[in-house]
Amino acid sequence: MDECYLMGLWCGLIMFKFLEEYYQFWSTGPTPVQTSTHVVLPANDDNVETREFEAGDYKWRLVIYPGGKEKGDYISVYLSVVDTNSLPLDWEFNATCTVFLYDHILDKYLCFRVNERNFNKTTTEWGFPKFIPKKVLIDQSSRYIADDSIVLGAEILVIKRHRVIETVTLLKTTEVPQKYEWKIQEFSKLEEDRVRISEEFTIRDVNWRMKLYLNGDSSELSMDVVCASADTFDAHQKVKAEFYLRLKGRLGVVRSSGKLSHWFTSLDKCCGQKAFISFSTMRDPENGLLVDDCCTLQVEILVQLVV
Repeated sequence: MDECYLMGLWCGLIMFKFLEEYYQFWSTGPTPVQTSTHVVLPANDDNVETREFEAGDYKWRLVIYPGGKEKGDYISVYLSVVDTNSLPLDWEFNATCTVFLYDHILDKYLCFRVNERNFNKTTTEWGFPKFIPKKVLIDQSSRYIADDSIVLGAEILVIKRHRVIETVTLLKTTEVPQKYEWKIQEFSKLEEDRVRISEEFTIRDVNWRMKLYLNGDSSELSMDVVCASADTFDAHQKVKAEFYLRLKGRLGVVRSSGKLSHWFTSLDKCCGQKAFISFSTMRDPENGLLVDDCCTLQVEILVQLVV
């Protein structure tokens, strides 16, 4: 190949075409794009940029380095994200990129594909430093050149990331235990009602309820603490608490659950002790647990984490 032909090729006019059948962006569904641009490749091997196009809600260019990005015997081709000033400061996404080079003899496309790559404000360009040897492309019999033009295409699959921000509030354990007492009237009717639920009360900005209920055969009483605030929690919100459930009699506390700990969520709002006390024990007058058909339950709650 003579020197005049080489100089004529690098200084000549080369058309870069993007054809509908292979230029699709799957991040928002198949979106055919058809565009063409005339680019003059300078003799000093400066890089050449195509016109902008869109894929996955981002703007791109193909960047061609005739002398190689790393200066060698290869032509380099890169995909570059442009107009980044309009993106959020912390923008970031992954993409799978394919660049095509049309073979006029075989009527096929030579594909260059990279697996998922990360693009962000410090890495806006990714591609192929050794896209094709210069001597292969500029040979007079090259199958990739026709009418001083080559046909390049690009296919980009943008994988967007959805950031989840989780805030954790670590609360100091209170010096004075925070308690709530619930006086249940007409306890004898519990056998018919089966369940009693207290009014809402607030401890450490979290709303709670107490729940007393009979088990299946009515022989045992179970007691729960219910996180009422969890009714409005989203899928990621939760509260961790340590608590004690107690039954008070004439002489003070007569039964305690011991320390319990639980993460309360929108799907898991209750925790307590099954078979806290037998129903017959509660009704036995000698135990002194009922006064005028009333009993008093107590809960002590230490809210530790709010997420």
